[in-house]
Amino acid sequence: MNDYYKVSIFDRVTQKIIADLEQGVRPWQKPWDNSCAAAPLRRPQRHNGEHYNGVNILLLWDAALSKGYQNPIWMTFKQAEEYGARVRKGERASWIVYANKVHKTETDPQTGGLVEKQIPFLRGYSVFNAEQVEGLPEKFLNLPATPRVLPGFGRLDHVDTFMKKSGALIRQGGDRAYYAEGDDFIQMPVLEAFRDRESYYAVLTHEITHWTKHKDRLNRNFGQIVWGDEAYAKEELVAELGSAFLCADLGITPEIRDDHASYIASWLHALKNDKKLIFAAAAHASRALTYLKELQTSLVPDIQTDKRGVPSIKRSTPVQQLTLSL
Repeated sequence: MNDYYKVSIFDRVTQKIIADLEQGVRPWQKPWDNSCAAAPLRRPQRHNGEHYNGVNILLLWDAALSKGYQNPIWMTFKQAEEYGARVRKGERASWIVYANKVHKTETDPQTGGLVEKQIPFLRGYSVFNAEQVEGLPEKFLNLPATPRVLPGFGRLDHVDTFMKKSGALIRQGGDRAYYAEGDDFIQMPVLEAFRDRESYYAVLTHEITHWTKHKDRLNRNFGQIVWGDEAYAKEELVAELGSAFLCADLGITPEIRDDHASYIASWLHALKNDKKLIFAAAAHASRALTYLKELQTSLVPDIQTDKRGVPSIKRSTPVQQLTLSL
């Protein structure tokens, strides 16, 4: 695919995100703002049950919201036919992207030897929601119910267990929520300081996404980060998306933070300067989600204590390289 088409895809997706942000709307927040939704939000899935990743989550959430689909499963026209089904006449497809690399052998001009190069490419393609398809097997239509976390107070055992298994050191107290990279801990106000438990856990998912950036984990680095600069905006965008993706899996409604307006302004500036940013940020967020979920089934970590003697789980894991999975 030549550069013209690659730029067109980056432009098309980025302009859609920018248009929402300029209206004061975070596009990854819109699915939870849909009061008409009859079912909890889920991450979109392929016909084989695999979840979509990266920017395709945002594109398919937007398509589902605008067209009123409750089913999280999507497939191509050909895939529907493979199940003996067919897309209903007049239905319009939704557009997503596919990223991969091609391998090419070239002659090194300096050494004269052969070198293997990986050339990334991106293309768009069309998919249909299961609700647009007639004749699908029942497994695509009668999906098991996903419980939705309701506002209220009290701990959420399944989320607490998820956080504990991550190995993150989480300290309680104070009036600020943040991740301290130097000392490698998450600081959270007590649950009672939030308006409800959903708000508390939504903020915690944001901070634990930041936690994955550590050099002993995913080693995510946008350069020297200073509050308010472009590197800061990029990392905050990753944490926002990571929180949204994680909240969908845990049944939590993401929290709109108090610094909503300033973040949007910084993201707009960064997105306008880098048409590939939303793709990279969404890929980083998906990598963070995958990393956290993999920790749920890893070996039992060592128990350590923080500076106040409070028991904590601490784990170091190998650095993983980013791949643009969609």
